[in-house]
Amino acid sequence: MQLFRQGDVASSVAEFDRAIELDQRQKQYLWQRGLSLYYMDRFEEGAEQFRLDVAANPNDTEETIWCFLCEAQLYGVDEARNRFLEANSRSVMREAYELFKDGGDPEKLASNFSSGSEGEIFYSSLYTGLYYESQKDAELAKSHIVAACRSPYGSRSGDYMASLALVHCQCRNWTLE
Repeated sequence: MQLFRQGDVASSVAEFDRAIELDQRQKQYLWQRGLSLYYMDRFEEGAEQFRLDVAANPNDTEETIWCFLCEAQLYGVDEARNRFLEANSRSVMREAYELFKDGGDPEKLASNFSSGSEGEIFYSSLYTGLYYESQKDAELAKSHIVAACRSPYGSRSGDYMASLALVHCQCRNWTLE
């Protein structure tokens, strides 16, 4: 996980794979590996990783969305929606889940939480940007994910997903200025 946080995505995959070699039972819990696979453009393996995670933890909404993001790259948005996993979640993630599952207005997700907690603002910005990326709209994806990075939660929390937002920007060569 530390290698991913440092932006060394390839080495993080190698270390996650080594952990699986040491104990195969860990594979279903290594959702972080799925994130690394996504940024390596290894979408089929990423989708498999997220499907394993959701099978072990059906309340994990974020992994359903990341599975969709991988499968949208592989099969397109419509087929990814047909394959969408079921999950339960907290409020901001419930709305993000519905957006990815059914489509709709991503700006509504961002605006619904614009006055929320620091975490809600961060997650709604991050997932709004990721939704735009799944729709191949790099400009709007960038504006929302950069906003997530700049948010108080994104810049100070130390949350793994805050690190992911920074790695996302690095992988896309987006500056935070």
